[in-house]
Amino acid sequence: MTDEDVRAKRVYEPAAPDDGYRVLIDHIWPRGVSREHAKLDERARQLAPSDELREWFNHIPKRFPEFRKRYRAELKSQSKELDALRARARKGRVTIVYAARDQEHNNAVVVAEALRDG
Repeated sequence: MTDEDVRAKRVYEPAAPDDGYRVLIDHIWPRGVSREHAKLDERARQLAPSDELREWFNHIPKRFPEFRKRYRAELKSQSKELDALRARARKGRVTIVYAARDQEHNNAVVVAEALRDG
């Protein structure tokens, strides 16, 4: 068990006080969402999957296990950024905000797992 308080939430859902620190991890700004509505504390584009990986995955659920594996490999090069978010999550909740429709098969799920796994 870890002490990191991390969760994922769609950017289209209203921000809530219990979201804590809200960070968007997407290369592309979510369609139809204003900055005011997003209520982000940070936008960490550098933690988003590469364009090549994102395009390969194409939100096809059966590709998610391989996407997770490849994305976790990409995230290894961003250890400083992940460590900073992990440290923040030890002090209070961090909500990884994402735009994807699929709530189970997306990059935010993988980032949240990576933060919890240490």
